Amino acid sequence: MYRTHFEQIRAALCLIVVLLTAAIAAPGWAAAPMAKTQAPGYYRLMLGDFEVTALSDGGFDLPVDKILTHISPEKLATDLARAHLQSPVDTSCNAFLINTGDKLVLVDTGAGLLFGPTGDHLLANLKASGYQPEQVDEIYITHMHGDHIGGLIKDGQLVFVNAIVRADKAESDFWLSQANFDKSPEAMKGAFKSAMAMLSPYVAAGHFKPFEGETVLAPGITAAPSHGHTPGHSSYVVESKGQKLVLIGDLVHVGAVQFSDPYATMTFDSDSKSAEAERKKIFTVAAQQGFLLGAAHLPFPGIGHVAAAGKGFLWQPIDYARLR
Repeated sequence: MYRTHFEQIRAALCLIVVLLTAAIAAPGWAAAPMAKTQAPGYYRLMLGDFEVTALSDGGFDLPVDKILTHISPEKLATDLARAHLQSPVDTSCNAFLINTGDKLVLVDTGAGLLFGPTGDHLLANLKASGYQPEQVDEIYITHMHGDHIGGLIKDGQLVFVNAIVRADKAESDFWLSQANFDKSPEAMKGAFKSAMAMLSPYVAAGHFKPFEGETVLAPGITAAPSHGHTPGHSSYVVESKGQKLVLIGDLVHVGAVQFSDPYATMTFDSDSKSAEAERKKIFTVAAQQGFLLGAAHLPFPGIGHVAAAGKGFLWQPIDYARLR
């Protein structure tokens, strides 16, 4: 009897050893390839009765140590290190979709492929967010640098076939002028070519309608001149039920630097003094009044509040929240 019981115990132990050996030898789930993808790049919030959707077009590396001006290399390095960054900075490229209930308005269209293969995600994210490009009624361009207009054309065709494209006349007069192209320095000719390639098909189709200065473009959406970064750079003020969001395009590029030091400017500002003045003005008013800002190159979704902090400002990104 005891022998039989001992043999049963020994058999059970042997089985355990065999199973453990097999488990150790078997390939683990960790051997699966890494996905290396993010969730679709859209973020949605309600602004009064308006639905606002931030859309990611991807991003690009920005060599801030080479293009930021009016800041010492030491101060720049300190500001970047405080935010755990170094140059080049991985920079978001954001656009914003506004559904007023009557109109679907897109502000900027990302870089498309003009800045390389890390962009061109706007269309996929627009669709992932529940909309189709043919539903867009109007497109408001903050300015005509390639990373804001690159999504207008795909394979030579209009992407937004039913949309009217709008921009400040000072902007279109500058970038769509052959005379300006001819006399521009070689370093700027690529920007002129991109603007002409992206906008000219809409002009030819009768789908481009410039405006001049401060203009109500749709109920609840007003263009506000913020010239300096480019000759006709515009911000767009979105208001509904007492809530306000100002989409400021390229008034800020490097949040880790330009909030605490709004005097820092960019080498490719067409008028750096005006760009600096517009940045300080909008930061000051936003901090005083508490409305939201949305920016093209702050970390996605690029929406938040600004608070005064000493001689500079503090960026306060919005929290992820459910719609109400």
